[in-house]
Amino acid sequence: MSPHGHTPRPLRDYALLADGERGALTAPCGDIVWMCAPRWHSGAVFSELTGGSGHFAVSPEGVRSLPCGWYEEGTLIRTTRWTGAGGVVECRDALAAPGDPHRAVLLRRIHAVNGPAVVRVELSIRARFGAHPMTGLHRDRGHWVGRSGPLSFRLRGVPENADATRPGVPDSVTALIALPPGGTRDLVLEIADARGGSVLNGRGDEAARLWRETERFWAAAVPDCADLTARSDARHAYAVLTGLTARTGAMVAAAANPLPEHAAAGGGHDHRYAWVRDQCIAGTAVAAHGPHRLLDDAVRVVAARVLEYGPDLHAAYRVDGRPVPREHELPLAEGADAGPAGFLTGGRPDGRFQLDTFGEVLELLAAAARRDRLDGDGERAAEVAVSALEGNWQRPDGGLWDLHPAWWTHSRLAAVSGLRAAARDIAPRNVAFAWSELADTILHETERTCLHWSGRWQRSRQDPGVDAALLRPLARGGLPPAEPALSVTRQAVQHDLARDGFVHRFRTDGAGPGRPEGASLACGFLMTTACLAENRPAAAARWFERTRSAYGPPGLFAQEYDVELRELRGNLPGALVHALLLDSTVRLTAADQDVAG
Repeated sequence: MSPHGHTPRPLRDYALLADGERGALTAPCGDIVWMCAPRWHSGAVFSELTGGSGHFAVSPEGVRSLPCGWYEEGTLIRTTRWTGAGGVVECRDALAAPGDPHRAVLLRRIHAVNGPAVVRVELSIRARFGAHPMTGLHRDRGHWVGRSGPLSFRLRGVPENADATRPGVPDSVTALIALPPGGTRDLVLEIADARGGSVLNGRGDEAARLWRETERFWAAAVPDCADLTARSDARHAYAVLTGLTARTGAMVAAAANPLPEHAAAGGGHDHRYAWVRDQCIAGTAVAAHGPHRLLDDAVRVVAARVLEYGPDLHAAYRVDGRPVPREHELPLAEGADAGPAGFLTGGRPDGRFQLDTFGEVLELLAAAARRDRLDGDGERAAEVAVSALEGNWQRPDGGLWDLHPAWWTHSRLAAVSGLRAAARDIAPRNVAFAWSELADTILHETERTCLHWSGRWQRSRQDPGVDAALLRPLARGGLPPAEPALSVTRQAVQHDLARDGFVHRFRTDGAGPGRPEGASLACGFLMTTACLAENRPAAAARWFERTRSAYGPPGLFAQEYDVELRELRGNLPGALVHALLLDSTVRLTAADQDVAG
């Protein structure tokens, strides 16, 4: 339990607020229990989610009923409602958007909907994962101001009679706010670095202006999606991907450090960085639907990284384009109830080589070209990516799952698929033949060494097992749709890796899918697109519906799903999973239209 009484909840219960530059995770009780500031890769200022310290809590006094919450469709604006004997209280939350990389602004509007209310507000900022308490607390122009380590903060909306301290926690702000029936109170919290400045100028209209700007941002950012099956989920996927995308155009893979569902699961990689492959897949998914800023952002960022690093491209970068810092473990608070004994931050400085990323780069750039969204930098990046594949396709790599270096089949098939897409949609006529010929060369050698005796593709030259990663390049054109290896491989994935309608990445214990690793929700959507490539739309719809059922009330997908415990595991929310949901929705809609036509 956290110092102020926050009881950890299952991951499925947490909701996301995000403005592109950082994200906050909120508990159903109204507590904001995770946020890094001022940017995604900064230390957390609220970290009670992982057993640390720091929170921003809003809760009505004397209300015993369980709260409920919802997003305003097509946004990451979320409302929490408490219903008690004395009336109904709501709190509308958002990170003010568009975000500023040096200043986080949290908006919280409390509303006594029915009857009077007394609402408790608690603020405890602990910068750099709890290392720095709040200092210098004082009032300034009606605001509470102070510092936490290198960050300054300003809280507007807490009345003059609020206590600046409370027993046992001297460096916090607490208040009881009384509201008449129908009354509202706006809270605005700024947390900024030395370059952040302030949006709070002392006038009374600041909160209303910030809310209007945030509403306009989401209205412009998320398309209507009326043309898609599962319209609400598609819009939510757009909102999540938008919220995870910084003004630089880089998209982080998740909002928080690894968050395993239970202590025995252990930790994973820190995904508060921009994974090149994941952003390629997200951009390609958006392109399948239509032109959009997320597609343009992906092309711009990916092209810049490829042109800068060439064959030395790393798996991930900070959203400002700088390398990911060295990975190290942060200890959790003693006696923490959730998570492992510690969690990881940063990444490997060597940036393990991943061949398939260059195939995904070419898929993205080709998709942008088909939408007439490819500029000169994108065309040059395609040439660099092809050159990287030509010089490295026989080199062992980490593959889609970032494992030990091996001759992974998926990586070679991803290269083939990307090369064929680029030859068709990007290359001038005199170059297209050479790119297609390189694809044929890679495919022929992969067929020679990685086709299993049963006719399916195996994981690698050395590993005869099956891997769900193979479904993506097979479904996207790594082989012709009529090629028997697609169907045989998909059937092998279903037989060996599926359990109760959910798909695992590969066997981890020699006995079949299951613990210690949960099912991969990304792989469930890959199964959807593979069935569509086989022209089996009914089967595709079944896999899609089963996979998209694996979320909680906020509608967020994590990386994994524990089939036995029916719980989310891993990083939350997973940008890759939301991107593949959108991709599956677009392709299912097209299949339905083909049938109707």
